Amino acid sequence: MSKAAKIAYRPFGLLSGIAGGLIAGAIFKQVWRRVSDEDDAPDALQSEYPWRQLLLAAALQGAVYAVVKAAVDRGGAKAFERWTGEWPGN
Repeated sequence: MSKAAKIAYRPFGLLSGIAGGLIAGAIFKQVWRRVSDEDDAPDALQSEYPWRQLLLAAALQGAVYAVVKAAVDRGGAKAFERWTGEWPGN
């Protein structure tokens, strides 16, 4: 990949990363509502939640984030390649 393409991809990658984080947060919130019948996932400092529920929420949140991040990163790379003719990961 050319140096110009790498520089051009940086803001594109940053914006897609922010969008992916927002999307992942919204998806996780919906999944958690269906799994637990609660609006918000437990926080590590909320003592009223048992370890099992806390760790389940954290694992689920991490999995959702990873899947969404991979999908957004790949989609962004494909779009960048269509627009510029260069794959941003090389």
